[in-house]
Amino acid sequence: MFNQIARQEVFIFVGIFMVLATSIKLLGIYNIDSDLFWFIAGLGLIVEGAISLSKQRKFDNKYKIVLKSEIENLEKKNKR
Repeated sequence: MFNQIARQEVFIFVGIFMVLATSIKLLGIYNIDSDLFWFIAGLGLIVEGAISLSKQRKFDNKYKIVLKSEIENLEKKNKR
């Protein structure tokens, strides 16, 4: 649980940092290299992907997805 919360906080931090850095650059206060910006954007995507993958695995472990064709095959076997 703590690990999940920590990852979400990192994602929020990366997003806030990107907004602030872009604002600073647009206001002309400091010129931030675009490579740094895209590096941080990439880190944010990695964290978002990790959170999404973790949630998907938890869902897959909790629920089994049954296809309609599998149900039909079971019904056919039970009728015999």
